[in-house]
Amino acid sequence: MLLTISGLPGSGTTTISRLLAEYYEVELISSGEIFRRLAKERGLSLSEFGALAEKDATIDLEIDRNQKAIAHSQDNIILESRLAGHMAEGVPNVLKVWIKAPMLVRVQRIQRREKSLSFDEELEKTVEREKSEALRYKNYYGIDITDLSIYDLVIDSAKWNQYQTLDILRVAIDSLGGPA
Repeated sequence: MLLTISGLPGSGTTTISRLLAEYYEVELISSGEIFRRLAKERGLSLSEFGALAEKDATIDLEIDRNQKAIAHSQDNIILESRLAGHMAEGVPNVLKVWIKAPMLVRVQRIQRREKSLSFDEELEKTVEREKSEALRYKNYYGIDITDLSIYDLVIDSAKWNQYQTLDILRVAIDSLGGPA
């Protein structure tokens, strides 16, 4: 089974993906981590690298092309990214999950993760980042990131902690036969 985990920044996709990968002992491929690594390698912040990606489509397109190839060629793997569900279109035996949380909750999580002192600064950066990504997804693929209709399961991570969310996902995954 292919499992895709998607959601906006701070929703908990990386945490949940890691827990699932550990529980099911499957590989996790995170495009967000790849994007962060590329930004760091260039000495840029996420928002600066996002702005660069708006001007240089090859950044996103290469990451997405790689993820799509993996989705169509490997089984028993977790793909985590904003567009993972879209990159797995047409793949049999896939469970597409969207993790959501309110903006303020997500920004508080990002603020803790980044050890930022300013909530307002993180809010501004998050809003800017999400606008940049939404624009790029619309321009590159015609994808409206707010349309969740392609997902099999949408979970609000503000309602449950990461272990409760893991339990919900385990029930869903196991009911479909889970990773072999």
